[in-house]
Amino acid sequence: MADDDIDDIDFEKAFREFAETAGPGADGEADLLDEFDEKDEWELPDDGAERILVIKLGALGDFIQAMGPFKAIRNQHPDARLVLLTTAPFESLALNCGYFDNVWIDTRPPLKNVGALWDLRRHLKKGRFRRVYDLQTSDRSSAYFRLFWPRKPEWSGIAKGCSHPHSNPDRDNLHTITRQAQQLAFAGIPKTPPPDLSWMKGDIDRLDIPFPFVLLVPGGAPHRREKRWPAKAYGELCKRLLARGLTPVLLGSMEEESIMAEILEVCPLAHNLAGMTTLEDIGELARLARGAVGNDTGPMHIIAAIGCQCVVLFSSASDPALCAPLGRRVKTFRKVALMNVYVDEVEDALRSRGTFKESEPS
Repeated sequence: MADDDIDDIDFEKAFREFAETAGPGADGEADLLDEFDEKDEWELPDDGAERILVIKLGALGDFIQAMGPFKAIRNQHPDARLVLLTTAPFESLALNCGYFDNVWIDTRPPLKNVGALWDLRRHLKKGRFRRVYDLQTSDRSSAYFRLFWPRKPEWSGIAKGCSHPHSNPDRDNLHTITRQAQQLAFAGIPKTPPPDLSWMKGDIDRLDIPFPFVLLVPGGAPHRREKRWPAKAYGELCKRLLARGLTPVLLGSMEEESIMAEILEVCPLAHNLAGMTTLEDIGELARLARGAVGNDTGPMHIIAAIGCQCVVLFSSASDPALCAPLGRRVKTFRKVALMNVYVDEVEDALRSRGTFKESEPS
């Protein structure tokens, strides 16, 4: 069942029917909250603190852009127990950023799997949250509002009937950072800072990178190939960087090895780190890099938020006005088709960002 079908689901009816098959008392609120093992990993301490839930499931770029809202929510609720509901790829970032007391992993159960949703509902209900900030604002996360039936907490988001709706009809035409800041303002949080990744630390000594270097992020979502600048163009850029005495460092996942292989065919001396870096390592590399070039993909949001000079390449498949990394050190470059972006243009953009020193040959 697709997320588009969520509004057609009668959760209350489905849960009542499930409770009837689960046995006597399963639908009782007291029984519902007592059906947990004391060692449940979702267990929260009974410390009397106000409980606040934040929902942010992904993807990487969106998660990084939510760091400002995370901090704003923590500032608004300094003494609360702040819990994040996210997905497994972002658990480490969520634990290390320092904003959350607990991190819960949502396995995104199929919406037709009433038993799995029942389990998720039990966990959410047992959390006894006073307020929920839904920063995902997807059909799925909005549906979670209905899982709290019958006693729903305060809710910031776009779920029908929630207490603090982001009711701007133009919200989908706002940049992600602007949209989330406005959502929080509607919920009584007047100021949202930009993403702060100063806490992000990585161990890069093992990577043995020759300095100075420039980061290149040539990959991206496998189903969105139109968002990628051609690998051969990255290879030619690598050659030009080497001619200036700069080491081109390739970042990506093991699944992007074929892209790296194409680049290395053109420039065998590029430093390939595909599959060798954590997200935290990317942050550390960004602090030390002379600059970075990449497609519209998650790691570029980390690199930009750290403060590295960046050139981010966009095609017609995505709009930088809605989702680009923001900052005075970020240069966005957009053409309808990235195959029409010339290496000279990207090299000039790097030059304009101060990536090249006067003494370096051209």
